[in-house]
Amino acid sequence: MSVTALRRAARETLSGLPREFWWLWTSTLVNRLGGFVATFMALYLTLDRGYSASYAGLVASLHGLGGVVSSLGGGVMADRIGRRPTLLLSQIATAGSVAVLGFVTDPVAIAGVAFVVGAASNASRPAVQAMMADIVRPEDRVRAFSLNYWAINLGFAVSSMAAGFIAEVSYRAGFLLEAGMTLVCAVVIFLKLPESRPERESKAAVREESVGLGTVVRDLRFMSVVGLSFLVALVFQQGSVGLPVAMGAAGFTPADYGFAIAVNGVLIVVLQIPVTRFIEHRDPRRLLVISSALAGYGFGLTAFAGSVGVFALTVCVWTLAEIVNAPTQTGLVVALSPTHGRGRYQGMYTLSWAVASLVAPVMSGFVIDRFGAEWLWGTCAVVGTLAGAGYAVLMRRPAGEEPVSDGGEVGEVTEEGRTAAMRSGSGTGA
Repeated sequence: MSVTALRRAARETLSGLPREFWWLWTSTLVNRLGGFVATFMALYLTLDRGYSASYAGLVASLHGLGGVVSSLGGGVMADRIGRRPTLLLSQIATAGSVAVLGFVTDPVAIAGVAFVVGAASNASRPAVQAMMADIVRPEDRVRAFSLNYWAINLGFAVSSMAAGFIAEVSYRAGFLLEAGMTLVCAVVIFLKLPESRPERESKAAVREESVGLGTVVRDLRFMSVVGLSFLVALVFQQGSVGLPVAMGAAGFTPADYGFAIAVNGVLIVVLQIPVTRFIEHRDPRRLLVISSALAGYGFGLTAFAGSVGVFALTVCVWTLAEIVNAPTQTGLVVALSPTHGRGRYQGMYTLSWAVASLVAPVMSGFVIDRFGAEWLWGTCAVVGTLAGAGYAVLMRRPAGEEPVSDGGEVGEVTEEGRTAAMRSGSGTGA
């Protein structure tokens, strides 16, 4: 491809999105560039503080549990008090709790503050997704979600490398740096991002009161998407929980795992934007079916890996699935969400990933200890296949029903239109 063609592709990818989106994108990137706690918590507790691996695992679980609790709470706040206040409260609470975590030494206090950090940091995710859906045109949403996902991974890749050097000097400096970067995000949101929650008309305001968590739970089609998302998340989580354990048991070093998993971040940074251009207007059902199966069998192929190079090749396979799945899945969630309930719906979707982050370590540890790593990778292949089949059945529409668009047009229609588009599901709740 010529330089001119590359420039044209980049211009088409980046153009047409509102200024507010780019400020939100910038805050995401800055936030991820300052990431330290989630990556280096275990090393901090075991190497710097001298605690056991079991205690480090407990703290990591409490951090994840905080994220589970705040997934729904953050979604409700985004709908009730607004996206902007939720983001500001979340960022400020995250900055304060991360700074405190760098100074507390009592084991009970560390565990408690880690829970608060997990809850505060995860509370912003439903608000970010809801705000993005509010300010971006339906036909541009998959592209916007993809660019946001790209920023997350770019920030994570850079912060992981930088944080390693910072940890050599001072773990506390890493905590304070993350707190400072998070405060910068809050400042950007305060100065540059207006509230995006859609205005309610008088009749809609009455109906909005009934769009609660019960509405989400009774929306059986959407909850089926949440369940399938949980299955896919279980598979993807094995890249950080099952893969290092299996490689270690097979005699590979931490550096070997670091090389293999680094392929994931590099490919996402390099391929996310061009792949999104390719899939942007394609059938979301087909994309979700293919990506789910590809994720399952990508991890399944790990059973045949005997060298670092082959491990890296398997990472390439499931990373491609991740690149396709992430923006498509988020676009589907928006498409199935009522306009004034986006925060709650995004919160429930976020919950599926938060719960998977708790279940995946237990699942992988049990299967590897009891049956061996080969059974874990075989299980991933089965779970990926089931998720793909589930998407194929769930998104099969009866004659006359409007398709669920990858761009999220269904999410922009009226409640009556949304009900018609989801006739094959069960009550959306009113």
